[in-house]
Amino acid sequence: MTLLGGLYLFFFLLTVSSFGKPIPFLGSIYLGRTAGVLVFVDSLICLYLVLGLMKRQRLTWYLLLGYNTFELVNTLTNLLVITTKELENVVGEKVDPSGLLTSNITVIIAILLLSVFILRQRNFFSNRSPYLF
Repeated sequence: MTLLGGLYLFFFLLTVSSFGKPIPFLGSIYLGRTAGVLVFVDSLICLYLVLGLMKRQRLTWYLLLGYNTFELVNTLTNLLVITTKELENVVGEKVDPSGLLTSNITVIIAILLLSVFILRQRNFFSNRSPYLF
């Protein structure tokens, strides 16, 4: 459980560090204030997941699976909808399509494996309280 909490803490730090940068979200690339709001909301969700993991909250088990499912859908949607030309316009440099495909497929596999691990850990989420504090 500690490693799982550390992993989602790492996700939280990655999300926070992307503040102010373009964010791909459900097939669109967002900039500016909208991107900032998306990063803020994602950061809050990740922080809740970390705290829920530390408290072994049963609700967090469901939220982890839901968050991972959403991340899978988001990654697949971005991969299928956002073209390399759009990315090149936002990034300002050439994007390797095969590298983009490889990295996204790797992320999808990692999230699927993580979700399988979380599914098997259900009995460790023994705190039935709906409140973190």
